[in-house]
Amino acid sequence: MPPGVETSSPTDPGARAVPPPIRSDPNPGWMRMALHAVYDGVWVLAIVGASPWWLWRCARDEEFRRMALARLTFGLPAAPRPDDRLRVLIHGVSVGEVKAAGPLVRLIEREHPDLEVVISTTTLTGHALARRLYPDQEVVRFPLDPSWLVRRFLRRLSPACVVLIELEIWPNFLRSANRLGIPVAVANGRITSESHRHYLSFRRLLPQFNRISLYCVQDERYARRFLQLSRDESRLVVTGNVKADALEVGLREAPEELARLLGGEEGRPVVVGGSTHEPEETLLAEAWREWIPQARLILVPRHPGRAEVVAKALAAAGGSPQLLTDLRAGRERPDPRRVAVVDTIGDLEGVYGLADLVFVGGSLVPHGGQNMLEPAAAGRATLYGPHVENFREEAELLERDGASVRLEGPEGLGATLRDLLGDEQRRARMSRTGMAAVASQTGASRRTLEALLERGLIPVAP
Repeated sequence: MPPGVETSSPTDPGARAVPPPIRSDPNPGWMRMALHAVYDGVWVLAIVGASPWWLWRCARDEEFRRMALARLTFGLPAAPRPDDRLRVLIHGVSVGEVKAAGPLVRLIEREHPDLEVVISTTTLTGHALARRLYPDQEVVRFPLDPSWLVRRFLRRLSPACVVLIELEIWPNFLRSANRLGIPVAVANGRITSESHRHYLSFRRLLPQFNRISLYCVQDERYARRFLQLSRDESRLVVTGNVKADALEVGLREAPEELARLLGGEEGRPVVVGGSTHEPEETLLAEAWREWIPQARLILVPRHPGRAEVVAKALAAAGGSPQLLTDLRAGRERPDPRRVAVVDTIGDLEGVYGLADLVFVGGSLVPHGGQNMLEPAAAGRATLYGPHVENFREEAELLERDGASVRLEGPEGLGATLRDLLGDEQRRARMSRTGMAAVASQTGASRRTLEALLERGLIPVAP
């Protein structure tokens, strides 16, 4: 643990004096100006070089066209008037970060109605989920990072504070926020060892970590990494993992529609492959056919746009999968003996409610894993592969009390699925310990909001 990094609530009576928010450029000078000019020049070359492809995609794909225009800062909401509520911009790059922001957004809404929360995101799936999760909030696209686009974005939104979920830092965005007097905080901060090494190599260039007013990080391991980059322990607070707050802990049933379309027959267990990446769907289907053909297999690709490719691959391997959209449209009748592929956004948590056993994807391939706390919070026995670098702490939390199983590789997948399905008592123990482990991690969103208020980043009404 780095000396001086706070681990208790920042509002404790004995807490140290804290530095003020950064509202000006901490790195002035001609050298920095030249560096950002070169960086802008690289962006110009990239945009010009990629423009034929962008124009082709925009002509063919209406959703991509809307995304491209939004990232070029078209279609932003009107700038606030003097008598409007102050804005807080909360940014989550994709699905996981958008969901993780939920408890913090709700806390601000409930306790500080004088503030307006604006949500920004980057990916197509993240934007679609944000629109669904936050119907009462303005949802915008995070801009590309040329300085003129970032300045237009920030001036139009005019936030009093920017909160970046986990770590999404762009050099011109940070510099422009400093120069416009907008403090920036990182919430639920985490940084992989690989990213940490890369940032250390270029920390004297871009981006500059001393431009961030506050790092609210998940644990001491991440605190040490951020301290090496920011070199200012007074701006670090260990608050815990807000993703635990975003999860509803407890056994729950799937929505009636999903149970009707995707549920298994009496006596037929359900296995869910959640947030899968290529070729995990094929590996799961092969294991299902060989080891657990009595089960209902449901696959939920991490990126729903891959669903048709997944279905074709499964069909080529000798299967006949069903897509959820086809079942909903009545084009097919539900058949629990066939593999189901979920090709929609926002149904994963509901599908987990059907499962007797969950495999969490992105882990049999060197992707880094996906969030295994989600099925554990729902009381589902959970397993995953060896590649969980992006969720190491979450995996260790579950494994500590036997709430999950980590495979050594694809070769053990089928036997492990068979053994777990055949041991109902073990699955019940995994269910109880998994829910207890997730429940023990709650409270990070409250500690994050307290830190933002204590440091003066989020303004409050007198």
